[in-house]
Parts: sequence; C-alpha cells; structure tokens
Amino acid sequence: MKIFGELGEANVVAIGIFDGVHLGHQAIIATAVKAKKNRKSPKLVALTFDPHPTAILAPEKEPARLTTLEDRVQLLLSAGADTVAVIKFDRDFANLTPSEFIADILIAKLAATEVVVGENFTFGNKAAGSAKDLASVLSTHVVPLVESGGDVISSTRIRNLLIAGDVTQAHQLLGRRFTLSGEVIHGEARGRKIGYPTANLKAATNICIPADGVYAGWLSIPGNRWPAAISIGTNPTFPGERGRQVEAYVLDRDDLELYGEIATYEFGLRLRETIAFDGLEPLLTQMAQDCDQARNFAALER
Repeated sequence: MKIFGELGEANVVAIGIFDGVHLGHQAIIATAVKAKKNRKSPKLVALTFDPHPTAILAPEKEPARLTTLEDRVQLLLSAGADTVAVIKFDRDFANLTPSEFIADILIAKLAATEVVVGENFTFGNKAAGSAKDLASVLSTHVVPLVESGGDVISSTRIRNLLIAGDVTQAHQLLGRRFTLSGEVIHGEARGRKIGYPTANLKAATNICIPADGVYAGWLSIPGNRWPAAISIGTNPTFPGERGRQVEAYVLDRDDLELYGEIATYEFGLRLRETIAFDGLEPLLTQMAQDCDQARNFAALER
C-alpha cells in the first residue's frame, strides 16, 4: 500500500476507485469531510485501488482511465482528503473476504473508525461485501448516487461521452474540464513548416482520449497556461500511415520550445471532426478558422 500524506490514529476513510474524481466521487469526499468534522478525527483518508479491478478480474473488459493515478491522487487531495492510500489490486487482495478487508485493511492499516462509501459499493472476494457488512463493524455513511440529466453520473458515462467527443457534457459531470497530461515529444515537424507549430503529447498508456477532431482549449506547463487549438487524429490529409496523435497549437505563438516539458492539455469545446482535405490550401484555410474559433472561445471562457 502506498500512502500519500500522513495517517492519524482514528480516521474517517472514504473508499472507491474514484477514476476521474467526478461529481459523484466528490459527493463521497464531501460527506467524509463532514464526518471528520463531526467526529473531530485527525485525518480523512481516501482509499483507492490501482490498477482498476477489471484489469485483474476481467482484463478483456478493462476500461481506459479518465485520470492517471498521479492525477487521481492530486484530485482527491484537492477535493478534501488529507491522505490518499493506494492499494495494489492483485489476486491476493481480490481474494480477501469482506471480514478480512475490514479487519486487516481498514482497521489494522488505516485505523478507520468511520467509513464513507457510495450506494453501489461492494468489496471482498466475489464482491460479497456490502455497506451492511461495514456497518456491522464501523460507523458507515452510504452516499446516494448523484444524477445529472436523469442519469447517474459514472466514470463509464463520462468515458462514453469522451469517446463521442462530447467534452462539454463531460465537463459538466466531472465538475472541471477534461485534461490529458504527459511529456511533449517530437512529431513530424510538419506544423512548423506550414506556420502552425504543434506540441505533440505522449499520453499515458490506457488513458481515455477524446474522439478524433479539433478542440478549443488550453495548453499548460508549470507557470504558464495558453489558449490552444488541439487536434486529435491521424492527419489524414497527408500521405502515409500513422497512429493517433494528440497535438496542440498555442495560438499566435511560434517561439515556444516545449520538447521534454510535462504539459497538460485542457479540452474546452469540440470544434469539428477530423477530415481529409483535398490539398494543403483548403487545410490551411480551415486551420485559420479553427484558430479563430478557439481564440474566441478562450476569450469568453477566460
């Protein structure tokens, strides 16, 4: 188990996978914050798991993640957790009985006196444990599922929105704009040659990437945040085969050297689909229009 922060002697523990730390997850943390204040416990611990349980139990169904583990930890801390505990999810852990999980993990390792879980939380071997099992040993709060637009907010729902390119709706369910982070790497350098130098992102493995298209958003590195036009796709206008690329043009800047920087690409609005143009000139005309739209969006959303 990895511990980010310090443990107290009598802790409130919020439990979940927390992929994306969306509004439903934030409701769990908010409830745990209140429980901590009422009990005057020294620490609120967010307990999460890595890798995703399906990676071990049903690898063929493993979903793409909404956040890296590092981002998940920071989001949980920002939401109100004092400490984040990350359990390595493997076969040995999956085989723990509900009573073993409560005694060996929650009480022995995390000094839990009170726990907070979502309405659909299960645990232990074959998901045999429920909130009732927790409540038989520890003070337990069960947080109702949070809905938006008549449907439950879930990581799966947000993932499907991103796959469809709907970053606007994903923003509403996450409570913040969707981001991708990683190292800026060298690409084909074609953008620089045509007047639109782009920063190519090396995204984390098995991270959810929005649908191919052009987006208005921002590119950030520590200390700087610039409006940008973000492109996802295979650059079908140009010959040759290539994998999907995530690249951003910082609007009106051709003087930035970002190679090797750890950058965050923030998605604000999908502008259009990726299409193959009949030559360079129509592509350049469209790119100028894309940048105008991205510039206007950034001015309104500043």
